[in-house]
This record gives sequence, C-alpha cells and structure tokens, in this order.
Amino acid sequence: MKIIERRKYGSAKVLHIAETEIPLVGDDQVLVKVQLVSLNAYDWHMMRGTPYLVRIMSGFFKPKFAGFGVDFAGEITAVGRNVSEFKIGDAIFGGADGALAEYFAISPQRIIHKSKGLTFEQAAAIPMAGMTALQGLRDKGRIGPGQKVLIIGASGGVGTFAVQIAKSLGAEVSAVCSTQNLELVRSLGADHLIDYTREDFAKSDKRYDVILQIAGDHKLSELRRVLNSNGIAVLIGDSAVPNRQVGFGIVIGLLKAQMLSRILGQKFLPMLAKRSREDLLLLSALIESGKVFPVIDRSYALGEIAAAITYLETGRAKGKVLIEIS
Repeated sequence: MKIIERRKYGSAKVLHIAETEIPLVGDDQVLVKVQLVSLNAYDWHMMRGTPYLVRIMSGFFKPKFAGFGVDFAGEITAVGRNVSEFKIGDAIFGGADGALAEYFAISPQRIIHKSKGLTFEQAAAIPMAGMTALQGLRDKGRIGPGQKVLIIGASGGVGTFAVQIAKSLGAEVSAVCSTQNLELVRSLGADHLIDYTREDFAKSDKRYDVILQIAGDHKLSELRRVLNSNGIAVLIGDSAVPNRQVGFGIVIGLLKAQMLSRILGQKFLPMLAKRSREDLLLLSALIESGKVFPVIDRSYALGEIAAAITYLETGRAKGKVLIEIS
C-alpha cells in the first residue's frame, strides 16, 4: 500500500510516497481503508518542525514518527477480536497521526460512525478544525446567547466552523477576513464583516466579550484594547505570538498571555484542541441538523500532497483542503 512519509523537517519537498505492507490489525484495533484525509495547520507545523516547541513531542532533530496527516474518513475492512462497537463495512471518521495512507490501523476510541447524512468529504473535514472551533468557543471562551464574539481568520478551516458554531450558540458574530472571502463568511451567518485589507478592527471603538484569534499577527495589547474588561481572548495554536516567531519568542508570548490573565480581569488563553469522541458526535449532529456545514475549498490526489500543503501554507484556503486516497 501507499503512505505519505517525511523523514526530516522542512518544506513540502520532504514529503514522499512510500510503499509498505498493509498493517495487521491488533486485537483492540480496526483496519480502515482510507478514502479522504483533510489537512490542517497542525500538519505543516509537524512537517516543518516549527515553532520549535513542537519538536518536544515530535522529535528535536528529526521526526520520531514518519507518518503524516491526522483527519480521515473511510471504511472498516477488518476488526480486532476485542472490538464490538464496529464491524466490517462500517463507514467511519476520526483522527490519529499517520492518516495519509491507503490503510490505517487505529483504536476504536479515535473514531465514530459516519451517519448517512454526512458525505465522506464532510466527515473528513470535521475532526481537528471542528473540535478546535468548538472547544475554543465553548470551553475556553464560554460563549453564550447575546455575547459579542470576534473571530479573526474567519474564512479558513477552523474559522468557517467557528462562525457557524458561535451562531448556533446564540452569539453575535463579527468576522475578520479578506475581501475575496466576505461573501463566503456572510453566507455562514456572520452578523458583521471586517475586511482586514481595508479596516483594522484593533482601531475600532467596538468591544467584544470573546475574541477567537486563529490567524493574524495582532499583539496582545491590540486585543486588550477591543476586549471587554472581563472578556476572554482565545489564542489558537501559536497565534499568541506576533509574526509567528519560531524560537524562544513563542515561549515569551505564551508566558506574557498567562501573566496578563492573572493580573487583569481580561483573560488571554492559548489553546490546542483535545481529541474527543463526544465532541465529534456533537459536531456530526450539528451538521446533520443543518446548523453547521463544513466548507471545502478543494481536493488533491495523494500524489499531489506537496502541492496541497503548499497551498494550505499560503493561508488563502477557504475552509478545508482534502486529499483523495481511494
């Protein structure tokens, strides 16, 4: 079978197709024939090994694990003898490292059934982006009906989910994106649109209860200015650090966010999504109900992985970028 590997850190040139045996399924695993994989900012951070903090878990000088990709959707082709929740032929989706492969052995705790109301494309697009948006708004931001929410980076993979989830939770949503993405973000239900090429929200008189920063290089002082006195700013990934510094700058940025949260009424909370079957089920239900739908920009073939992740790195993707495996 074919898999995508990277044996060192670097640009998309480090990714290559390798041939290997179809994995044997363990007693507590299922074997999945992967149909689609969706890419995330997490993937290109793992590819480049930046910011350098990621190397603490992935290997300092080179990746400990050669596999690549996380979010996927597919069909079960074999079931371990201790697995009772799933059977051969079940359509499923979920996430785990090494998903960019024709076949993939995985724990049942990392997947859920794909309902008939979801396409494989929609299912593959959900896990990391959907959970990041949901957990950022609900768990970190603690948003509720009537609150004013600012989403910075509203047209990307996480942002398109965040706009819709915030609206489903009753918030009044202001969304920051570029000119060419205004109509897309409006269609997702945003109440107010801010074109960052023409307007700087940080210089506005508007104030927000919750800010979700996914993209952009705004300083904490700029976020403080537009955040209510007891508001919460949720900083996704490395967005706590202006200019996305790769060295000790990110540590300083994160420490500064924590310090400000302790001495001010305002909170600045960095976050990374946690894998959760319960949240996958909730997101699946939101999509089936029509309250949320995954935005998919484009799909690439497995052999086009370098082009796909290079496009994702530009920051111009509208929603999710998919890789077709089968």
